[in-house]
Amino acid sequence: MDPTKPGTSHLAYGIQLPVQSQSTMYAEGWEAGAGAADLAEIARTADRTGFDYIACCDHVAIPRRLADAMSTVWYDPVATLAYLAGITENVRLMSHVAIVGLRHPLAAAKQYATLDHLCGGRLILGVGAGHVQEEFEALGVDFARRGAVLDESLDALKAALGPEEYPSFKGERFAFEGLGQRPRPAQSRVPVWVGGSSAPAVRRAALKGDGWLPQGDSREQLPGQIAKLKRLREEAGIDAPVTVGAIAEPLYVGEPAWHVGRRTLSGAPQALAESLRAYGAMGVDQIQIRFRSRSLGELTDQMAAFAADVAPHLND
Repeated sequence: MDPTKPGTSHLAYGIQLPVQSQSTMYAEGWEAGAGAADLAEIARTADRTGFDYIACCDHVAIPRRLADAMSTVWYDPVATLAYLAGITENVRLMSHVAIVGLRHPLAAAKQYATLDHLCGGRLILGVGAGHVQEEFEALGVDFARRGAVLDESLDALKAALGPEEYPSFKGERFAFEGLGQRPRPAQSRVPVWVGGSSAPAVRRAALKGDGWLPQGDSREQLPGQIAKLKRLREEAGIDAPVTVGAIAEPLYVGEPAWHVGRRTLSGAPQALAESLRAYGAMGVDQIQIRFRSRSLGELTDQMAAFAADVAPHLND
């Protein structure tokens, strides 16, 4: 049994890559001057030390009104993950999250099917509804109807990412038939994880997703959300297991010699593992970790220390 697959008791861990998105909510100071070589070193470290996945965000363009907070640094997820696929072997590659409603599903399927083919079946397609209105307007997509667009896009993408060379789909907005696309994904079924913690997002994850990627839920909120997710699946008669994610608090392995923020978990590896095991106890299958760091070297050292000293105790 693969311990990173849903339906097991193994708590896996992944990382949202720094550098590729630089919102002031989480970017560290050193990332402003970083680039491809730094991303490559982080990806290789994750690959070498047993991280389940590395993830890349998605925004096409940021309006000036949001640029101070969000920045305009948002690497394209397909291009970035394809680059990192070529220099890694085991770590999975996730879009967290792709705003798939901004693109026709047949075009998105071509990109992600090719990526999965090239990386040997390591893709996780994380999707979300998006929140930047100007981005939708510039691309001619109805922002107010983005939830409905995403719902249909998911159905269309599942058809287009399946094993058929000539997929077919007919919906309210999208339709295709008799149009061949190769290469096909290496996976017989590309896992789709749905992001978001609103009521519509949780319902979407329950009814259409293979996994759920909550956004901003506290430890106190997660058990109720997980129960709702599983209840909705049960009521819909969905028996397939679902991967439940969580974004853990910022982390620093050891005793920091600098101020890492009051919400940051820090200290001895065993204590950190004990704290993180609470996620597994509430039904979480994978935790996404963001390490505090002042440099690339400190980040990769933190990743290696976590993998060596904390991760082995996550499932004690």
